[in-house]
Amino acid sequence: MTTTQTWAERASQLSIDGRAFIGGQRVDSADGNTMTLTSPATLQSLTELSSGTDRDVDTAVAKARQAFNAGHWSRIGAADRGATLITLADLILANLDELALLESLDSGKPIGETRTVDIPGAAATFRWYGEIADKHFDEIPATPPGSTALVRRVPLGVIGAIVPWNYPLEIAAWKLAPALVTGNSVVIKPSNDTHLTALRLADLAHEAGIPAGVLNVVPGRGSTVGSRIARHPDIDMLAFTGSTPVAKQLMVDAGETNLKRVALEAGGKSSNIIFADADLKKAAEKAAFGAFYNNGQVCSANAKILIQRSAHDEFVRLLAEASKAFEPTDPFSGNTGNGSLVNQSHTDDVAAAIKKAATDGTLVSGGERLNITGSDAYLTPAVVTDLPADHELHRQEIFGPVVGVLAFDTEDEAIHIANDTEYGLAASLWTNDSSRTHRVADQLVAGTVSVNTVDALGLTTPFGGFRQSGFGRDLSRHAINNYTDLKTTWLQHG
Repeated sequence: MTTTQTWAERASQLSIDGRAFIGGQRVDSADGNTMTLTSPATLQSLTELSSGTDRDVDTAVAKARQAFNAGHWSRIGAADRGATLITLADLILANLDELALLESLDSGKPIGETRTVDIPGAAATFRWYGEIADKHFDEIPATPPGSTALVRRVPLGVIGAIVPWNYPLEIAAWKLAPALVTGNSVVIKPSNDTHLTALRLADLAHEAGIPAGVLNVVPGRGSTVGSRIARHPDIDMLAFTGSTPVAKQLMVDAGETNLKRVALEAGGKSSNIIFADADLKKAAEKAAFGAFYNNGQVCSANAKILIQRSAHDEFVRLLAEASKAFEPTDPFSGNTGNGSLVNQSHTDDVAAAIKKAATDGTLVSGGERLNITGSDAYLTPAVVTDLPADHELHRQEIFGPVVGVLAFDTEDEAIHIANDTEYGLAASLWTNDSSRTHRVADQLVAGTVSVNTVDALGLTTPFGGFRQSGFGRDLSRHAINNYTDLKTTWLQHG
């Protein structure tokens, strides 16, 4: 059994390279500047990270364009690209402990989660897209006699990707795997808080056989590196996961420059509707998972729970009990529960939101800020009731371990409250009435509706939302549409 001390010793022995990965090698930033990267769980310094500049982005894009035009990746057989991604998946698993440690140090996540969920999830994504690389079919549509039309999906060229800190490697894989398997080159910017696994992934991708220049990782601030990627005239498409305000700005950036296409997975405030005929104990346990897993730092977290009034008190009791499974703990302890939040500033914001909700309503349980392993970026999961439906806790994306519970009386009322939001990413529904399942699910405005479970997703199903949750889809075959476009070749032969 690996102990806390063992993981800490392994972490202390890591050799962490904070330099960018451009053109197939690690490089310093153009001006030599760095920024200190610290672990949110301990506040200890991890490494000096390259602080990217416009020049670094320009160099990365030039290398990406050169690689795309050379065709060493873009024009090889699809099966060959797929085989390389499968090799990369194998290398990710071969370096599982190192990557899991880097992810935990960087984000504050428990090593038990990064080692069994996050890193294997990234490997599975590369493997899945690698396996379907040569299983796409183009079209020969009907045309007049004497002609043949070939309709193909072709790569766009150079892809810019900006990814978040809540699932640093896994969401990076959601963008990279479909972009790479279709022959594109990529310049990716990790979150300002979590760079390490994306940088190490680039090393492994090069080892797997992805040619120099095809995958480039530029660390740095969103205001510099992110903005330059969004406005770069030689980037053909931008893939993003993050907040809605940033997504809106990226659309402006794309429109004001070269009209690059964008795929945006933005914010959410997902509802979990529970009818009195559901299995309340199971619903409460899953509701706690849907609200508190990863400290609620999940874009599709079910952070607004609607419970039928006749079952309200019993459900709240069960939910408060179930929330104890997500109490904070030392990320290297191996215990179940949550690690730290991603940084102290974000913890301040979440703690303030909990305090206001507790003042305006009833704090049933949790909401305490703890100091563990030398950092106070830890919060106990909070359950709040007695807030009006229009309270900011029910409407704004808090992105932390806090959930608001609302009572409803009728089916129509539940649907109205759930849909009364600017977002449309996900929703959950609990009932044993099959007719109600279809009736309610059809009326919920959400990219995914999970029935008798929460936040369901998989590699085979598309993930994304409506309204201000963005557009475009991650995962499944549909994600390939983000990184390709249709090209018609019309042959006139008669």
